[in-house]
Amino acid sequence: MSTDSPLKIKFQNDLKQAMKDGDRVKVATLRLVLSAVGYAEMDKQADLSDSDILGILAKEARQREESITAFKSGNRPDLVAREEAELAVIKSYLPAAASRDEIVALAKKVIAETGAQGIRDKGKVMPKLIAELKGKADGRVINEVVSQLLG
Repeated sequence: MSTDSPLKIKFQNDLKQAMKDGDRVKVATLRLVLSAVGYAEMDKQADLSDSDILGILAKEARQREESITAFKSGNRPDLVAREEAELAVIKSYLPAAASRDEIVALAKKVIAETGAQGIRDKGKVMPKLIAELKGKADGRVINEVVSQLLG
């Protein structure tokens, strides 16, 4: 593991700055993200690309959203506030979310490129579409759009 991606370097630099600024939430969140990236690199036994790191960020954001929902139902406003603060830090590194119209347009393009005819060709479309939308759209939404277009 020799060359770090530009996004990982940005996390490391932002972590140093957050430590200097005394921003405890940002420090804790960036440490969690860097830890998740490190574990993913160990699993893969290679450096991650920015695209892979965006996928990890999206997963971390999704986990925070699920925790917020659980803590709200459990009447734990203290934990909700902490998770929302972490989510805000994570989202600041994610690219703007793709709108449903953008997902549909990109899905139509990928369907045309792959020559997919029906729902049985979904396996040809999904990997390419997910790779292009990594970190920009939730996999469930992508799956729903592709199913509608092919169905």
